[in-house]
Amino acid sequence: MRSQQQFCFTHPSGEDIYLFELRNTNGTTVSITNYGAIVTSFVIKKDDGTSNDIVLGFDSVEEYTGADYLQGYPWFGAAIGRCSNRIKNGAFEIDCKRFQVTPNKGNDQLHGGEIGFDKKVWQFVNQGSSPNAWLELKYKSPDGEEGFPGNLDVVVRFELTNENELSYEYTASTDKPTVVNLTHHDYFNLNNGTGSIDDHEIKIYSSTVLDQDENLVVNGNLIAVDNTPFDLRDFTRIGDGLKKIPEYDKSFVVAKNENSLVAEVRSKQSGLLLQVYTTEPIVHFYSGKWIPAVKGSHGNDYGPFSGFCLETHIHPNAINIPAFPSVILRPGETYRQKTIYKLSY
Repeated sequence: MRSQQQFCFTHPSGEDIYLFELRNTNGTTVSITNYGAIVTSFVIKKDDGTSNDIVLGFDSVEEYTGADYLQGYPWFGAAIGRCSNRIKNGAFEIDCKRFQVTPNKGNDQLHGGEIGFDKKVWQFVNQGSSPNAWLELKYKSPDGEEGFPGNLDVVVRFELTNENELSYEYTASTDKPTVVNLTHHDYFNLNNGTGSIDDHEIKIYSSTVLDQDENLVVNGNLIAVDNTPFDLRDFTRIGDGLKKIPEYDKSFVVAKNENSLVAEVRSKQSGLLLQVYTTEPIVHFYSGKWIPAVKGSHGNDYGPFSGFCLETHIHPNAINIPAFPSVILRPGETYRQKTIYKLSY
């Protein structure tokens, strides 16, 4: 087990960008940059010595700042904050005070605004190799950033175990009541990032999804998955589901326990199984319809449906729906969320 780092480039802000590597005793490696706290690769080795990089990304960190990529921006592998998913009309109230945050998806806000945590330079905190390889990064979001109140201090800890489990754990604190609902936007393709995800089979431990309006903003209504394309309680070929609906971009309600198993995806081609465990009540399944046509890691050509996301967080737009769990963090409180991606053959 070990962790290491290398200098990449100096950001226009004057801050240095690094790439960190976590490695376990099996030879599995995870690369993470402090630009956007992005996971750039997650490579597992098979017994025959071949490697499988299961996340979409780029070979160099500089490519994440390229104009072509940003034009059709899909948030490859990045930290998402202050608030993941959509906020209706980019507006909400806390303690009878109204706040307007930056709209970046029509009139709504998506994934924290124009320059969310995904485009920030995170500061290195520490890294180590005991008991597992780990890395901690931090970001201080100032009062008023993208319209959110309060100075928010966020730490994310990545850890890679010898059981091929990659976890990320967020903690956050604030000096004013604010909205916090963090996630990580990794795109997975269990076939070394090649081809489409049609033949992947997915299972989500959920009997209810959240209804959305015409702009995909959660409206507060719940829908039972019975007799719908969202019934993924048994392994279902993603391509078969996509014959019934144009895409998956839906929030599934799951049991909220300490590190519950909420989703599984398997590929017969690679023989790989991905299991997702989380502390959060929602797993948002996105089938990658709007991935832009770009050249990605290892020379792979990416495009629509070349990767999928399983984003774990609290209910989207919860700040505007009183019946949903609270996303308000107050001074003296600590926000926590942990998600684990476990790989096995």
